[in-house]
Amino acid sequence: MEHADVASGAAIVGAAGVALVLLARGRGTLASGIVLLAAGMGGLAYALVPASDLRALLDSPARIALVAVIGVALLALAGLLARWPALVPACALAAAPFRVPVAIGDQDAFLLVPLYAILAAAVLAFLLRLLRGAKTQALPRPLALPAVAFIGLSAVSMLWAGDERAGAIQLLFFLLPFGALLAVVARAPAAPWWPRSLAATLVALACGFAAVGISQLWTERLYFARDLEVANAYTTYFRTTSLFGDSSIYARQLALAIVILVAALWLARIRLVPAVALLAVLWSGLYFSYSQSAMVALVVSVLAVSFIAADRTSRRQLAAGTLAVALAAGAFVAVVVRDQPLDRLTSGRSPLVASTWRVFADDPLTGVGVGSQPQASQERSGVKDREKYASHTTPLTVAAELGVLGLAVYVAFLAGAARLLAAAFRRDRALGLGLASAFLLLLVHSLFYSGFFEDPLTWGILAVAAAALARQPRAP
Repeated sequence: MEHADVASGAAIVGAAGVALVLLARGRGTLASGIVLLAAGMGGLAYALVPASDLRALLDSPARIALVAVIGVALLALAGLLARWPALVPACALAAAPFRVPVAIGDQDAFLLVPLYAILAAAVLAFLLRLLRGAKTQALPRPLALPAVAFIGLSAVSMLWAGDERAGAIQLLFFLLPFGALLAVVARAPAAPWWPRSLAATLVALACGFAAVGISQLWTERLYFARDLEVANAYTTYFRTTSLFGDSSIYARQLALAIVILVAALWLARIRLVPAVALLAVLWSGLYFSYSQSAMVALVVSVLAVSFIAADRTSRRQLAAGTLAVALAAGAFVAVVVRDQPLDRLTSGRSPLVASTWRVFADDPLTGVGVGSQPQASQERSGVKDREKYASHTTPLTVAAELGVLGLAVYVAFLAGAARLLAAAFRRDRALGLGLASAFLLLLVHSLFYSGFFEDPLTWGILAVAAAALARQPRAP
């Protein structure tokens, strides 16, 4: 990357801004943190995005007018969110799944452009509230400290990252904006309608995605996954992606909605007939994605939700049924796959795990730097295709890129999340159970597929839990 030094310095400035907006509570300090965060992201954008791409935004009157209209719309949305800040979580959730293909130089990427727009408006609204003298509270330390440590360590690792471009992308488009997302949503005033509105938004979006995915079975056309479309031509089954570029990301979105519906059923927040109809649509979409990682995560999460929400008799029945099914499935798998190679059994995951482990073993203390694991694995293998060596196991990826210290911070982040979600469940059973089940699904899915820290829902779930704890009175 041409401006690697600029990117390293900007990453550290941005991480300092995240630390201020997550740990401070004074209005002046919070505003300073937002300024530092914006400066850091601006420096990363300067280092990463070619100047020709930036000039292209203003190379015609039509594009200048479009940029002006977008700016006015963002200001109007900021004014709306400043007046009704409780709308921020719902707006962010509605925009979170949508990924837009964007060309950065000679590279194409799927970026969360709608979410970035909502987040920019939410940050402006937060600044307006600060200027008006709104009271703010510090985030829970078990959540804020590990989040600051993880983002800060990732930013510092840019100093020795083997792939500066990938590290800059990771920080600019994911870690730094999600730090701002955590800070803004966690300070939004909680509303009693949050559980219903957030669940309805998630399920409605998932049903729409499922409908598009099911329609792809008839058209046999995928919209943003050309590689998979070619692969489908050589298989006896057809994998769908809906509006996503990846079947597993699409399936994860459907699995989240399913586990939320299961939680609502246990809490009697939805009637059986409409719930079954919605589950049928969602499961149909999930099935034809053929995402094994999402299905495993869904089973684990549904069982966990059921054990938490069920009474004692139902728990015993669930335990007996789960044990019987697990034993039967284990025996079946042992017979069917006894002569199969490990690579095929794990759908190609075992070589990825092995290559990522070698990267960690070579640099266990500092790691190879944020975003650099795929390149490091590719260099050790001699294979040209870097993407084939991207790890699909978040703990190993963190260990390979940030070393043992990064792994310790990752564990602390999970421990803080568990503590926060448990407190939210004790405060509000419906909201807490929904948040905890969704977070568990994302966590389990990340053990088999990448995208835990790159998913805005990971940060948004914890932010909503923190806001609920700060604002809502304890339920009787």
